[in-house]
Amino acid sequence: MIQLLPNLPEHVVGFVASGQVNASDYETVVIPALQSALKAYGRIRILYQLGPDFDGFTSGAMWDDMKVGFSHLKAWERIAVVTDLDWVAGATRIFAFAIPCPAKVFPNNQYDDAVRWIVAGG
Repeated sequence: MIQLLPNLPEHVVGFVASGQVNASDYETVVIPALQSALKAYGRIRILYQLGPDFDGFTSGAMWDDMKVGFSHLKAWERIAVVTDLDWVAGATRIFAFAIPCPAKVFPNNQYDDAVRWIVAGG
């Protein structure tokens, strides 16, 4: 399941994933939120938290995630990934070179630092 994170500035779209994430989560939560923010701001920042009770992505969710990311590559100003999963943190760091914006990984116990980072700077 994916939910929107509250209390972020309007140009920052935040999500928290818990349990099993499927394609429906992307189609009903992620994609509409991103499209709305992109329409309003053109370029946005993304905070994506994989909470402690996150169980994984279905193949449909991974496909939707990849499609969303690549179809709007130039729309991202910053991306913060908050996770305690080594494979997600490692993949984010490895593929950071292909992301045309700053991307940073934070552990779940540094969520507040991730929020400060995603909001700060130019």
